[in-house]
Amino acid sequence: MIFDLDGVVTNTAAVHAAAWKTVFDAFLAERAEREGGPVVPFDADGDYRRYVDGRDRYDGVATFLASRGVDIPRGTPDDPPEAETVCGVGNRKNAAFVAHLDEHGVEAFPSTIALLRALRDRGTPRALFSASRNARPVLRAADAEDLFDAIVDGLVAEELGLPGKPDPAILLEAARRIDAEPANTAVVEDALAGVRAGRDGGFGLVIGIARGDADPGALAVEGADIVVSDLADVTLEDHP
Repeated sequence: MIFDLDGVVTNTAAVHAAAWKTVFDAFLAERAEREGGPVVPFDADGDYRRYVDGRDRYDGVATFLASRGVDIPRGTPDDPPEAETVCGVGNRKNAAFVAHLDEHGVEAFPSTIALLRALRDRGTPRALFSASRNARPVLRAADAEDLFDAIVDGLVAEELGLPGKPDPAILLEAARRIDAEPANTAVVEDALAGVRAGRDGGFGLVIGIARGDADPGALAVEGADIVVSDLADVTLEDHP
């Protein structure tokens, strides 16, 4: 069984959305002041789910800005946060997220932790996949790092040259690292891009999590086989 991080294992999706809103709203306001035109703020719900959630940090920047008709240079991951490049904006957001993490810590979802422990007790291999380059610090802050046999995060994806979600590459790599065939592996995701990756990767079961105001129907359309509001709704059964 393989799990996404934000919104599945840890309650960090809202923190990411808030950090994106802070950065995008400031960026759009500065650009409007310089070039004219209205400012349409970043929607921390709709825009986040549609353009950013589940994607690589820089892909999220490029996808959202393209939706607003904004085209800036890609830059490189070494760009400083103040650079007006895709990577610069992404690094600005990361700084805001890390500052929040350092100040407030992170909360894990109890139902997910309980399921992971139950799977561990049964000897079921478990891997984590995430577009985040901060996956390990987040897991350590949540005291959940040791619940996974393998972790494929944004740093691993960059090292291996793997494309981000909705491409299934990082999910397939996570399954490979626990010697699991995709057809015999369940995926747990809350992001539309991740659910689509699970479907396109040929995984045997894609479980979508629709927390809060998330639209269960949208997850089903992208390929979720079942949609739950929390992993407390998932039970394990033995079969002969």
